[in-house]
Amino acid sequence: MISVAEALQRILKGVRTMPTETINLAAAHGRVLARDVVARVTQPPSDVSAMDGYAVRAEDMGSVPVTLTQIGESAAGQAFDGSVGPGQTVRIFTGAPVPRGADAIVIQEDTEASGAQITMTEASVQGRFIRPAGLDFRLGDVGIAANRVLSARDVGLAAAMNVPWLTVTRRPRIALLATGDEIVRPGDPVAANQIISSNTIALMGLIKASGGEAIDLGIASDDEGSLRALAAGARGTDMLVTMGGASVGDHDLVRKVLGQDGLDLNFWRIAMRPGKPLLFGAIGDTPMMGMPGNPVSSLVCGIVYLRPAIRAMLGLDPHANSLTARLGRDLPANDQRQDYLRAKSSFDGTGENIVTPFEKQDSSMLSRLAQADCLVLRPPHAEPAKMGDRVEILPLSSENSGI
Repeated sequence: MISVAEALQRILKGVRTMPTETINLAAAHGRVLARDVVARVTQPPSDVSAMDGYAVRAEDMGSVPVTLTQIGESAAGQAFDGSVGPGQTVRIFTGAPVPRGADAIVIQEDTEASGAQITMTEASVQGRFIRPAGLDFRLGDVGIAANRVLSARDVGLAAAMNVPWLTVTRRPRIALLATGDEIVRPGDPVAANQIISSNTIALMGLIKASGGEAIDLGIASDDEGSLRALAAGARGTDMLVTMGGASVGDHDLVRKVLGQDGLDLNFWRIAMRPGKPLLFGAIGDTPMMGMPGNPVSSLVCGIVYLRPAIRAMLGLDPHANSLTARLGRDLPANDQRQDYLRAKSSFDGTGENIVTPFEKQDSSMLSRLAQADCLVLRPPHAEPAKMGDRVEILPLSSENSGI
């Protein structure tokens, strides 16, 4: 068995960064930007008012109250075309261009109007309530740097910069193939000795949340012909992920069949729990990851290995940020396998994150994984841990993780 760190290193070395494609801005949210976004306009394009009020010359505001003559009006999209001279003012609205000659704004609350005669009751100084041209960005500015997942804020900025098309990294296409006579799709008739397949649905969600595109190849029965025929559907994809059939039983055919079809096996079996019988290799130029058939083991392996692999394929940092929290209960010493304990977070009175692993960690209990919001990492041969000890955790829930 190899370590988790070595397995992840080999997987990341075995995948390649995806090519780029150009897409419409409206479809860019959540995609990985591959090329800097450069402003095609200046914003604002000219000095504009930040408030409703009157555009004035600051030198006319030496003493107040002072009465000026209104000579026009400036609104967004309907600028005043003249110039403000001594003793004059222009009614102005938020976002409207500041007319020539004016260099300050008096807000309307500080004025009294009598026809065209406007009395300023509060003074203003040069530049007050004026947004200068280019305050937000200027033509040629880099607004969004490459190699980031585009947020709603990012695509909004790109739109303001008048950039209708973006160059992004293509989503990796991940083919999913479940195996086993004992599993059926959700909603299908369930015969004796059969169970519902949940792995494909769960991993499809993980792939989508990680920025990839999942392709469901179906369920291969426990015979070589079925497995070979369905696995052929992975041709042209960026990775094949199988579920089940990778252990040592008589019906575990993945290594045998795909080996006959050219699988170059990199490793098999990892010192981790859950998820020991995971394999990785390549069939020609296509990386192949063989997940355990156990639903919890499969999804934990997806979190630990598949998600980082997809991030690497997208040109993003594949390594999860290391977080720590306080233990909510005692834990015994660990054996030679790295443990991923399903746990629930809470916060104490000081705001400290407290994580409490569930008492039962049986890998058959998918409900425990759904209830958890983090995994507590226990290194191989870890000493017993006491309640309150600081431990490393892998968060499962965040604003945009979807896991």
